[in-house]
Amino acid sequence: MPIDRPHDVLIPPLGLSGTLTLPINARGLVAFAHGSGSSRFSPRNTMVAGSLNERGFATLLFDLLTQQEEHDRSNVFNVGMLGERLAATVDWLQTQEPAISSLPVGLFGASTGAAAALIAAAQLPHRIAAVVSRGGRPDLAGEALPHVRAPTLLIVGGADFGVIELNKTALTWLRGPTALEIIPGATHLFPEPGAMDAVIDHAGRWFERYLRTPPLVRAAS
Repeated sequence: MPIDRPHDVLIPPLGLSGTLTLPINARGLVAFAHGSGSSRFSPRNTMVAGSLNERGFATLLFDLLTQQEEHDRSNVFNVGMLGERLAATVDWLQTQEPAISSLPVGLFGASTGAAAALIAAAQLPHRIAAVVSRGGRPDLAGEALPHVRAPTLLIVGGADFGVIELNKTALTWLRGPTALEIIPGATHLFPEPGAMDAVIDHAGRWFERYLRTPPLVRAAS
């Protein structure tokens, strides 16, 4: 599918840096929430985003913190604040040109970013159409979990002991369509041969299935 070149964007009001890629005739848009110690340049998220672009999805990779905020390590674990910023970024997307604002929005969260994605999905139940978590800590979303209505896929490495159990517990609190995919032999960052390919395949198929404009959004348009 023809893909427009990536565009650098600054997301108000803090001027968060991002990279927006918009395929021609995009079918949806996926915003990424990276984990602690990472950024919009995460090689794993960049790999997932590239595959989604090829499947016809627009992607937004962006930094959840300003450069100054990154110096305070506690900020990367403030999932409540990060979730609010992700929700505000989705609101900002709605103010852009129709080729962007009209697209159904999905969220892809990694590690602690998965909790931020779920918090944002709980805050925007009629706007977020699907969520995917990679090696995530959905348990950190806490009281937001029962308010998530978007179809949610949790992907965990089969050797990511402890995190598997946290994901299984979080799954019981989610109220929309859900699934848990365990990648055999994979550890937390999925460095094993074929592990990220499996993540990309599961995420791509989930977004292809569920990333559609929610009914209430269509009715309001």
